[in-house]
Amino acid sequence: MGNIDSELYKLISNTQDYIEYGMISDKKLPDMMLKREEPESLEKIAGEVAKCRKCRLCEKRNNVVPGMGVLNPDVLVVGEGPGGDEDIQGLPFVGKAGQYLDKWLDAIGLSRHTNCFIGNVVKCRPPMNRDPQPDEIASCISFLERQIAVLKPKFILTVGRISSAVLAGQEAGIGRLRGRTYSYKGIPLIPTYHPSAVLRDPALRKPVWDDLRRLKSELEEIKNVH
Repeated sequence: MGNIDSELYKLISNTQDYIEYGMISDKKLPDMMLKREEPESLEKIAGEVAKCRKCRLCEKRNNVVPGMGVLNPDVLVVGEGPGGDEDIQGLPFVGKAGQYLDKWLDAIGLSRHTNCFIGNVVKCRPPMNRDPQPDEIASCISFLERQIAVLKPKFILTVGRISSAVLAGQEAGIGRLRGRTYSYKGIPLIPTYHPSAVLRDPALRKPVWDDLRRLKSELEEIKNVH
């Protein structure tokens, strides 16, 4: 629509110039006629993710996994990167670990379908589910940062060492990172273990449950204030 308006403006302007002066001037389009940049949105970000070829992870992917959930969620859940099932379906946390994560969220009244958004630090699957490399994270992190700016979550839950270290701004293992609340650009953030780690080691269930209960309590405090 913007291009049609611009061409119409030029045609009218040139016609007026020819009638009045016998010549056509090269008038600059007024600011209101210039093409406006598409406003930021999750759809715009997802479209850019789909075309992204900034790092090597794009070479082996079947699908990008930008994330899923609701706008203005109570909680944004952030993992490290898609796995095999996620790469096939193009959706985050849909394998065994994802099904386990859904049970965690349900236990404290949360769901990706009603009041959460789920995403990852990198949007393409690292080969063999290896950790994302620093240059891959650096290439992809702006997408997550932009998503957070659009989503405006009340709380962030990071699962696993990498997402926790990146968003909490602390270089440490998840065992040292968990147990306290951090802040990401003013948004409270709680780190916990990744669901896949808990599936491998059931002894981690208790600390995860402690983290989830604290998340629920602090989230309720925030909602009560507002």
